[in-house]
Amino acid sequence: MNSIDTGSGTTFTDILIVGAGFGGLGMGIQLKRRGKHAFLILERADDVGGTWRDNHYPGVACDVPSHLYSFSFRPNAHWSHVFSPGGEIQQYLRDSARDEGLLPHIRFGTTMRDARWSEADRQWSVQTSQGLFTCRVLIACPGHLADEHLPEIEGLSSFAGDIFHSARWKHDVALKGKRIGVVGSGASAIQVVPEMAAIASELVVFQRSAPYVIPRANRRYTEAEKRLFARDPSQMDKLRAELFWAGETNFAQRRNLPRFVREAKEMALAHLHSQVEDPQLRAALTPDYEIGCKRVLISNDYYPALARSKVRLEASALQRVEGHTAISARGERFELDVLVCATGFEATRPPFAKLIHGRDGQSLDAHWDQGMQAFDSIAVHGYPNLFIINGPNTGLGHNSVVYIIEAQVDYILGALAHAEQQQVAVLEADAAAEARYMDMLDTRAQGTVWLAGGCKSWYVDTRSRRLTLVWPDYAYAFREANATFHPEGYLQTQAVEATP
Repeated sequence: MNSIDTGSGTTFTDILIVGAGFGGLGMGIQLKRRGKHAFLILERADDVGGTWRDNHYPGVACDVPSHLYSFSFRPNAHWSHVFSPGGEIQQYLRDSARDEGLLPHIRFGTTMRDARWSEADRQWSVQTSQGLFTCRVLIACPGHLADEHLPEIEGLSSFAGDIFHSARWKHDVALKGKRIGVVGSGASAIQVVPEMAAIASELVVFQRSAPYVIPRANRRYTEAEKRLFARDPSQMDKLRAELFWAGETNFAQRRNLPRFVREAKEMALAHLHSQVEDPQLRAALTPDYEIGCKRVLISNDYYPALARSKVRLEASALQRVEGHTAISARGERFELDVLVCATGFEATRPPFAKLIHGRDGQSLDAHWDQGMQAFDSIAVHGYPNLFIINGPNTGLGHNSVVYIIEAQVDYILGALAHAEQQQVAVLEADAAAEARYMDMLDTRAQGTVWLAGGCKSWYVDTRSRRLTLVWPDYAYAFREANATFHPEGYLQTQAVEATP
């Protein structure tokens, strides 16, 4: 049974999952495969996919190879490219939900508005746009790139032309021949800019800081390769392993080891020099911080797009807007018809945390007033029977986050099995265990390029200057540490209290 309608407008389910991206779907698939059907997935949109549903801007693609950026337990023999377009990833997630029988478990168009733990009932009450849901276990799968960030720029909301965030692309806005401004120079921007450069009459790119960009070793898979993958899935496993360990070698650079930093920087700067001849433009595109401090980007067409005669790189932030005029921090003025804000996401302070209230009624956001943290990167003291996939210290700068998600799913499955076998009603991270875990992470983070690289990035919480988003070690080390449930780190309340 998936859920029970109590007859009072309240729906009860044993496990409630919030979000139908990679995290929520991966969790649902593994529950279903184990014969556990008493769960629901709440999804605020009308389709699955998370990031890949929301980001459909021209040129959208993943910067992790597709055979690695997919579930290990659902290999796909038919990826079109090494780095497949975003639409293919979205379809992969749709197919996964359908083929694994998850659609009856998903409540589309259902936005979580408030979640509160009831100590008396030992359950969560979740208010949504479609009524009240109650559950024993709440699993939040918000994703790091779930809620777009719009910068606080004077006059931005009153821009006289068309304006939208890259994650909320307005396909009904005619862009051909328009004067377009792109705000930002991160992972979305470098995919958007070449597409806009091809159709705009004029294009301005507002760059607050220059990114490091390395070549994108992309190509189409041949039909013969795809047939081989389909006939012999072990070939996909072999390729996945090769891609994974190739990614792991890049962590040595994030660890700030001089040789690996030097080699990575030489690759990026050689790419810049080979693609940009103009010395002034090249200087403006040369980063002033250590490589890896911000996300290292991959593109073969970003630099050539900036070198086009109708494209202007404005090497300063957008400061204010007056009517159709965009004014940079250097005082340069640009008359524009369209503004595209490729300005990232609310990652270090995710909006979902404002909605979840623990034992004392405090929101997770208030609890995290010095930055996100969680025991084993998944559970928070004061928030019983809550697990967070893609939460604190789960991001990677060098490998596939799907690998991390699968480890966290395994951890939760272990927690659920432990609770069932030991008749435990409530699991809550122990405060001391959480503090020890965070001390360990803080120690590992010291000296990495994220903290010592001389940049300001979304990996680091501005309030505490702690690395709260990224796992500061190899990806395989995350699985070794956090794919197995650790009951010794939890306060446990038995399902039936012993009588005196």
